[in-house]
Amino acid sequence: MAVKIKLKRLGKIRSPHYRIVVADSRTRRDGRAIEEIGKYHPTYNPSVMEVDSERVAYWLSVGAQPTEPVLAILKKTGDWQKFKGEPAPAPLLEPAGKPERPSFEALGGEDEGKGEAITQKKKAEKKDEAAAESASTEA
Repeated sequence: MAVKIKLKRLGKIRSPHYRIVVADSRTRRDGRAIEEIGKYHPTYNPSVMEVDSERVAYWLSVGAQPTEPVLAILKKTGDWQKFKGEPAPAPLLEPAGKPERPSFEALGGEDEGKGEAITQKKKAEKKDEAAAESASTEA
C-alpha cells in the first residue's frame, strides 16, 4: 500500500485550515486518514505550521511520500532537512506583538468639554425658516 503525507482541508469556503495527515494514496483529499501529524493555517499572519517531528520522521523512514505542499511545509519546519541529513534552515518568524499606542493624556491632549453641540439639528433649522417666513408675510 502506497502511503502519502498530504493536506486534509477543513474550514469554511474562504477560510481554509489544513491538517497534515498520513493516508493511503488512493483515498480522496478529505477522506479517511491513518494518522494526523500536524496543522497548517495559511490565512493567519504569519502562517501557523505545527508538525509532530517524531511522527514525520517515522513515516518518512517507513517510506511515506509527502505531496508538494507538505514537502514545502516540511522544508520550512526543518523536518525534511533532518530526514535527509542536510543543514537546518533559518528559524521561522514569530508574530511580533502590537506596539503600545500612547494614551491621549500622555500626548498632552486636554479635553475641555463645551457641553454644546457644534452643528444644529435639522428640525431646528426648519422651524427657524418657517418662523422667518411667517414673520415676513405678516409684515
